[in-house]
Amino acid sequence: MTDAAGPRRDLLALPKAHLHLHFTGSMRHGTLLELAERDGIVLPDSLVTEWPPQLSAADEKGWFRFQRLYDVARSVLRTESDVRRLVREAAEDDVRDGGRWLEIQVDPSGYAARFGGVTAFTDLVLDAVAEASRATGIGMAVVIAANRTRHPLDARTLARLAAQYAGRGVVGFGLSNDERRGRTSEFAHAFSIAERAGLLLTPHGGELRGPEHVRVCLDELHADRLGHGVRAAEDPRLLDRIVAQGTALEVCPVSNVALGVYSDLTSVPLPELMAAGATVALGADDPLLFGSQLAGQYATMRAAHELTDAQLAELARMSVRASAAPDDLKSRVLAEIDDWLA
Repeated sequence: MTDAAGPRRDLLALPKAHLHLHFTGSMRHGTLLELAERDGIVLPDSLVTEWPPQLSAADEKGWFRFQRLYDVARSVLRTESDVRRLVREAAEDDVRDGGRWLEIQVDPSGYAARFGGVTAFTDLVLDAVAEASRATGIGMAVVIAANRTRHPLDARTLARLAAQYAGRGVVGFGLSNDERRGRTSEFAHAFSIAERAGLLLTPHGGELRGPEHVRVCLDELHADRLGHGVRAAEDPRLLDRIVAQGTALEVCPVSNVALGVYSDLTSVPLPELMAAGATVALGADDPLLFGSQLAGQYATMRAAHELTDAQLAELARMSVRASAAPDDLKSRVLAEIDDWLA
């Protein structure tokens, strides 16, 4: 197969960084089934025989169903070895897909009851990340994310936790779950704690809500990167601001379509974002629920928008530049991307 510049190159071999991957959502489907069987956990058909599930978050009922499946999947993680296995397999999957750097996002409060509290669980995840990085060769770090459906005081606790581990494996602080819930401005104090600690600020915004919520994330939370952010394409003035500020967008095309943000992959406005000069990093979001890994995001966008290899290489470069990877690793991976394209 060829494009305007010649034969199409292998996207699995394209070096890239992965900046939007949720912890439980990174679990392999086979691992989910195996752990559930081990402990006699009955999974819904949509996670077994009808996988990947048919999802839509166009209304609250749809998001509730998505969240329920996520919570069921999280429940199979029962032991320390389960956590280490999940992290190792996530690293292996990204390496297979050309990943050179992975930032995995986790809300420790969702696992605290089973693993001895938020600090003990964070220690476990960071040790598992370091172990997986050594074993697979991929650089890895953690983004601690608060849940916007919980009280903002809980987010402050997590922000202080993230600040405690800044420079020791935690590189960012985020805010996830249904962005239609709660008041984003009420989480500003938590983000100021993370900002003072020098962490990247990476709230979800501009997915289930439009440009008006992106502005709130920029104005109130001082976002360095936006989880999703794709709907900024609907407002040219906002997009110009994002480009001028250098705010990176963590765009997850397959999950956007699965959740009903866009009707199909050709409707994901990636070409518009790139043409405007926005920094875009493609991410898989929750492969367990959406059935598509990191390289799959590049492949679907190549097919949907007829992207050239030069454009795909630039997407990979932007993912590296927007990451929290050390400068020497960034330089090395950028050179590898040049080699892929040469």
